[in-house]
Parts: sequence; structure tokens; C-alpha cells
Amino acid sequence: MLDQPNTAEATKPSPIARIENLRVSFQTKDGEVFGVQDVSFEVNPGETVCIVGESGSGKSVSSLSLMRLVEFGGGKIAGGRLLFDRKQGGEMNIADADQSLMRTIRGNEIGMIFQEPMTALNPVFTVGRQLSEGLRLHMDMDKAEANARAIELLREVRIPEPERRMSQYPHELSGGMRQRVVIAMALACKPRLLIADEPTTALDVTIQAEILALMDRLKRETGTAVMFITHDMAVVAQMADRVVVMFRGHKVEEGPVAEIFSNPQHDYTKALLAAVPKLGEMRGKAAPEPMRLLGVDSGDVKPVPGSDEVLLSVKNLVTRFPVKGGFLRRTVANVHAVEDVSFSINKGQTLSLVGESGCGKSTAGRSLLRLVEPQSGEVRLDGKDIIALNQRDLRKARLDMQMIFQDPFASLNPQMMLRDQVSEPMRNYGTHSGAEMEARVEMLFDRVELPRDFMRRYPHELSGGQRQRIAIARALALNPKLIVSDEAVSALDVSVQAQVLNLMLELQAELGLSFLFISHDMAVVERVSHRVGVMYLGRIVEIGSRQAVFEDPRHPYTQALMQAVPIADPTRRKSEHELNFKPIPSPIHDLDYRPEPSVYEKVGEDHYVLTTDSGY
Repeated sequence: MLDQPNTAEATKPSPIARIENLRVSFQTKDGEVFGVQDVSFEVNPGETVCIVGESGSGKSVSSLSLMRLVEFGGGKIAGGRLLFDRKQGGEMNIADADQSLMRTIRGNEIGMIFQEPMTALNPVFTVGRQLSEGLRLHMDMDKAEANARAIELLREVRIPEPERRMSQYPHELSGGMRQRVVIAMALACKPRLLIADEPTTALDVTIQAEILALMDRLKRETGTAVMFITHDMAVVAQMADRVVVMFRGHKVEEGPVAEIFSNPQHDYTKALLAAVPKLGEMRGKAAPEPMRLLGVDSGDVKPVPGSDEVLLSVKNLVTRFPVKGGFLRRTVANVHAVEDVSFSINKGQTLSLVGESGCGKSTAGRSLLRLVEPQSGEVRLDGKDIIALNQRDLRKARLDMQMIFQDPFASLNPQMMLRDQVSEPMRNYGTHSGAEMEARVEMLFDRVELPRDFMRRYPHELSGGQRQRIAIARALALNPKLIVSDEAVSALDVSVQAQVLNLMLELQAELGLSFLFISHDMAVVERVSHRVGVMYLGRIVEIGSRQAVFEDPRHPYTQALMQAVPIADPTRRKSEHELNFKPIPSPIHDLDYRPEPSVYEKVGEDHYVLTTDSGY
């Protein structure tokens, strides 16, 4: 093989896409608003350019402009050029193309993977039909050829039993499987450019790792250029060749991934990187502590040790859901959502439950509050047996335990002022009234660091992070002893997530709150936890102090979970062979199935590993 001449011109191919001085405007009640202003960057063949920034920074608007889909969302390309190098016909300006030409380019030459696979797939057509449709339209294939190619594509994206999946509908597949189908659809016509808009945000850590490895492999094999949009800096470190940082519609920094992480120049990039919890940061620290954030006066960061007094004790908790079937809708099987789970939480401490979707962690949290009725088990809060209480006493007991849900918008009433939403629990329980209640609402707004003039606003007038603060204020209204936080920060931007986590730790230190923190984000769990329980198929497979579980994982599933977590450091990228995971078996069992009890081996001072067969 001949040596290539070592000149910049010889090695640098012409870019597949160039965005030059892009401006996108939206018409609002207050006049014209610019979502993107004067943004320029390019994407070369076989290169992954990650566009990062928080909600509203303009990163998705840039990608939708390149697909000319921004017009369908009320936007207008107000200036700049969008140059795309077509397979045949050379470079063209997409900004001037008419929509009939764009229909040929979309899917055929530019593929797009959307954030939410369920909205990108049509629920009334089978997977096979949706995959083969683009092939027949763009590639001139007949039905048999298109079906054969569709099966091949499903195999490429590592979907097991692809022939069977062809006749299934989207709702019959898991979230990770659906996202793979969307990736297969985007790659079907071998596009020159693939735009991925937050493709892994809603996925579990193991599925995310597999999808990232898959996209990286396909990019290397096909030479496709990838434009990857995300707010997850760990994903950027794993995937990117170059990074474009966006802030309020402007590009503020661009550079190779290693340089952006090791030597950020712009203040916003520095603040963004400072807010990212990195796996391994808490090594050697006995107790959780708030993060140091740039531009936020956090004073002396003090650890939050908590106490040795047990607040909540859970023993042999079992929660199952019936599966109905047949003409008479009889129970034919059970979903074993929580199977023989035991743990305890001390006053002023946090126990985190981690695991993938469907492992039973949310059901365990809801069973404690009896939002879901458990089959059996014991739940004692401050000595009180929650399971034995009648409805009236349970209502009284719920003064001491509250829940923060994953989606604050769904848990807030869109028609009520925020002041009324925060005071509602106090009115319901009659704990405060009149001026006293007003003063407590003001104090709670101060506590969660929201301005008092927000009290007269409605939920739709707030950002996601601000809404989550309202949810926390409402959970604190009755002075609870225990808060169950179900994925409360997973949908938030990095900097907002860091502020909310710091707020939770500060409140824990001040008020002696205990948290059951449910999450699949291992870096966040490491930051906030005193103890950690790892769940798999309804059982806790490993539990112990945060140091023990994170620094010396013993169960094979915990080890696989740790292996899958991308780290926000481009020098510590995972290779594809590190990311092989077993598929999760079904938690549905026949009525006569009798599970074994959970038996644990003590492997450290506060470190227990399941010895019963957990199926992994």
C-alpha cells in the first residue's frame, strides 16, 4: 500500500454537510424570536460531530433545518446556507430546495434518528412494513427484496430473531428494541449523513452502551457522517470526534473532543463540564457531598453523614401484577415485579435503588407508600407497620412520606397557580392555614431557590428544572421524614440536574430527610448515596454502602452495569467488546411458579450479595 502524501489537502476530504451563518426564526405573540443565530460548522465523511447544549440552546433546531423539517414546527430559515454534498449531482443548498426534492433526500441521503422511538414509528403498521416501505420507495426494490434487506438490517442492529420481529408491532418491543428499529430505518438506504437527536436519552445504561457501540461500528463500516445531538457529556466523550457547544442559539465553542474536555475556553463550556457527575469522583469519600458548581457560591462543601438510627425497615416485600387472558379475563400468570426485597434506610441518609427499566425499582418505591398494594412483606416507618394500616391511618401516615415523580409536568395541575399547588397538601391535611400557610409557602419557595413572584405563575410558564423544584417544594410542605424520589432528575439538563441534586443534599443536611432515590444514572447515584441496592428482575442482587458496591462490585450483573456506564472523559472510552450484555429474561411466570427466597452472603462490613439464582 502506497504512503499517502502528508498534506492537509490530501488527507482532508470535502465535507458532506456545511452549515454557514444559519439563522432560524419563530413567530410568537411577542414578535419574531430567533432560535438559532449565525451558526456555522461542517461534518466530514466518517466523522461524528456532537452538538451539545442545554434545552433551548438551538441544537435540535439546527438539525431540523438541515432536514428542512423546521418549517413543520413553525420555524423559518431566515438566513444562511445549508450545503449538502449529494451522492449524484454534487453540492446543493438545502435552504433553497423545494419540499418534493427534500422528500427524495430525506431517508435516502440524510437519515434521522429521533429522541422518542414510539413517536417515530407508526403504531398501526408492523415493523417489517415500516422498514421495507423506505426501501421500496427510494431503492426501487420489490416486496421480496425489501423484506430480505429489512431482515438483514434488523440483524445488523443486533435484534434477536429478526424474522419474528418483522410481523410484530412497535408496542410489542421494548424501548431499546424500538430505538434499534428506528436506527435500522435511518440506515436502510445507506445515507451519507445520519442525524441522531438525543437517541439514547430515554434508554437504560446497558442499552445505551450497546446503541452507542452499534452506531460507532456502523459509522466505521459504512463511512457515514454522523451529527449527534445530546446534552449528555459522557455520551459526547464516548462518541465524538469533534464537539460544537451551543448556548442560547449561538455557537460558543468548537474543537476536537479531547481538547474541549481537557482545555475548555468558553465560560459556558467550563460550567457545563463542572456540572457533570463523573463515575469514580466519590472514591474514598465516606459520605455524599454537594458538587462544586462554577458561578454558584456553594461556600464550604460539607459531607452529609446522616445518622445510625433506622427510619425505614422493609422485609420480604413481594409485589406482583396479574396478567389477564382468555374470554373471561381470568388471571393466567403473574408479573413478579418485586420479589422478596429487604432493606433499611437510616434517618438523614439516602438509599439508591439502581437497575434497568422493568427491574422493579419504581414498583418497590410505590409499594412502600402503598400506591401499589404489595402481596406480602413488612414495611415499618419509624416503628409503624404501614402494611397493616387501614385507609384512614394510612392517610395520616403519609404525612411522613412523600414522593417526587420523574415527570414534574404530569404531576402538577396545569390549571392551578404554583402557590396553590404547594399549599394544597397543607390544606388537605389541615396542618396550616391563613397567614401561617402563606408564610410557609414563601419559605418553601425560598428553600428551593425560586423567586417569590413565581408563586403567581402556572406550570407551563416554568422550565423543566423549575417545575421539578416546585415538585420538591410540594413534597416538603408537610415536613416528611422520607421522600421517595423516582427518577426525579433524569429528564433535566446537566447544570439544572446538578443544582437540584445539591438542593436535595442541602435539605437532607438541614432537615434530616431520608431519601429512597430511584435512578438508572450510576454517576448521579454515586454522588448522592449513602447505601446502594442493585435490582435485577425484581430482586436486589447486591446491597451495601456506596463505597462497597461502587468500588468492589461482586455480583456479575453489578459488574456489567458498571462496565456499561460511559464516563465523561474521552481518554476512558469503552470498546465494543466490553459491552456484551445478556438479554433480560421475562418476569412473567405461571400461577404455580414458586420462587426461591432471597439468600444473601455477607462479603464485607456492609456488603451483601444474592446467592439465590437471579437469572443473570
